[in-house]
Amino acid sequence: MLDKVLIANRGEIALRIHRACKEMGINTVAVHSTADENAMHVRLADEAVCIGPPSSANSYLNIAAILSAANITSADAIHPGIGFLSENSQFAEMVEELGLAFIGPTAEHINLMGDKITAKQKAVEIGLPVVPGSNGAVETPAEAEAFAAEVGFPVIIKATAGGGGRGMQIAHCAEDLPDALNMCRQEAGAAFGNDSVYVEKLLLQPRHIEVQVMGDGNGLVVHFGERDCSLQRRHQKVLEEAPSPAIDSATRQRIGETVTKALAKIRYRSAGTVEFLYENGEFYFIEMNTRLQVEHPITEMITGYDLVRAQLRVAAGKGLGYTQKDIPLMGHAIECRINAENPVTFAPSPGKVIDYHAPGGLGVRVDSAIYAGYTVPPHYDSLVAKLIVHGRNRELCLMRLRRTLDEIVVGGIDTTIALHQRLMDVPEFTSGEYDIHWLEQWLESELQNS
Repeated sequence: MLDKVLIANRGEIALRIHRACKEMGINTVAVHSTADENAMHVRLADEAVCIGPPSSANSYLNIAAILSAANITSADAIHPGIGFLSENSQFAEMVEELGLAFIGPTAEHINLMGDKITAKQKAVEIGLPVVPGSNGAVETPAEAEAFAAEVGFPVIIKATAGGGGRGMQIAHCAEDLPDALNMCRQEAGAAFGNDSVYVEKLLLQPRHIEVQVMGDGNGLVVHFGERDCSLQRRHQKVLEEAPSPAIDSATRQRIGETVTKALAKIRYRSAGTVEFLYENGEFYFIEMNTRLQVEHPITEMITGYDLVRAQLRVAAGKGLGYTQKDIPLMGHAIECRINAENPVTFAPSPGKVIDYHAPGGLGVRVDSAIYAGYTVPPHYDSLVAKLIVHGRNRELCLMRLRRTLDEIVVGGIDTTIALHQRLMDVPEFTSGEYDIHWLEQWLESELQNS
């Protein structure tokens, strides 16, 4: 088994990884910027190394500093966490070239799925259903219009290196294409350093469904059911639940088998999530995230499996230790992302946490690295906590969620707790009858009626 793991991340996910390591008897090394010197994972880790100033570019994205920290602490593995370098194939390759274990997929798989055009091509090759799209990048409005003439408007233009909701523009008719192409290309170039774009048919009322997988790198791939991530604002997930209220057991089995068979063909290693749009009973592949997901706790709650532990076992060459038939799906789980933002305007709200109380009780989990007296820095993602609840069924899960949202206290900064509380009274949410557009439409109506 691994002896010492360097955690190349921050916040709640760094603490989450630390906890899994300690439960397996593995020592941890925390790396941190000067802004995170008092972070909880830094305080709890066996060793800590400062790798730079607050700027991500000079700390959590500084490959040389992270590898130097691994060297001076004699770490034998690196876990990249979520975001930052977690899907950087160059980083994964450099880690393994130094003789360290990279706790994640191979550099080849990260690179393959990191470009949306090559990912889609590979998806077709290994048997995943895809959204109708252009055959490669498009350069001119005429090329985009030729594709749109085949599948019909509206279409969506996407950055080939996109992610996180950036690098996307919708064209409702041919007249929209020149501006949409230009805007998407500019945004893609600024955000990703790659202005290549492609075009896809736009589905009108889909749900966002993702399948969690884990592979041992030797051809065994299992799935842990699906998550419904349709509640989004500006393409950013707000609340997730598992299983999806829109999918029955037969459909779940079908897509799970499709995904595991496809990824077994490429001998996928470690955790990954295959994301689909789901409409009228059909799944359409959109991308694969070759890393752990923010919303992984709800999968853990309905299966009883620790996904980070599984990553650590695979990285140590121990395999999974179980097969598909060993993975149960039990009850229902929901995760609320609690951000340091105003719950109405969504303006960032960094600052000092004056009061903090985490709810408890049966089926309740809070993944957070904040504490009373902690200062939320302004330099990073605004996520400060994940409130996760589990129940025997969705009805009980919703009742438990309502109760825990009334219990949790984060004082001194604005948070989105109030947004989640408002959602508890909306029939479309409580019934599970929503799609990827619903939340933004509801927020707009709330704003107009206020």
